[in-house]
Amino acid sequence: MTESRFHKDFLPLADTLYRIAYYMLESGAEAEDAVQEVYLKLWESRDTLGEIQSPKAYAIRLLKNSCIDRIRRARHLTFPEQLPEGESVRPQDESIDEKTRLDKVLKAIKSLPERQRQVLTLRTLEDLSYEEISKRTGINYLTCRVLLSQARSKIKSKA
Repeated sequence: MTESRFHKDFLPLADTLYRIAYYMLESGAEAEDAVQEVYLKLWESRDTLGEIQSPKAYAIRLLKNSCIDRIRRARHLTFPEQLPEGESVRPQDESIDEKTRLDKVLKAIKSLPERQRQVLTLRTLEDLSYEEISKRTGINYLTCRVLLSQARSKIKSKA
């Protein structure tokens, strides 16, 4: 693919790609980074892009995959092998407060409507993407996002 065709086919997609990335990542800086990463991948593989029938669809798919990877990477927490001495022992009052809060959260989750509880469980415990949840449950992608948001709001208000 020539440079002029790359500029004609892919560069006008920048605003669309940014909006999609911002919607998925909920951060302007992360969205910009994701779009730049996609353009870098596209440029590096420009020799094979001539075979692509729909540049817009291809760029959006690359972006969505990149955003999903970013979300998954952000979720992975690193824990030290051992806690420094003194941090493993908590005051008893703090442990009781945490147990009480956990009980409230569990009760709030049990009180959720079935669909909200199902989407919340698949998203948080099984770490599925919205697309995967949609495929598994038959619930629309956007509805999954709304149900998850509603579930989280209810839990926060009750816990």
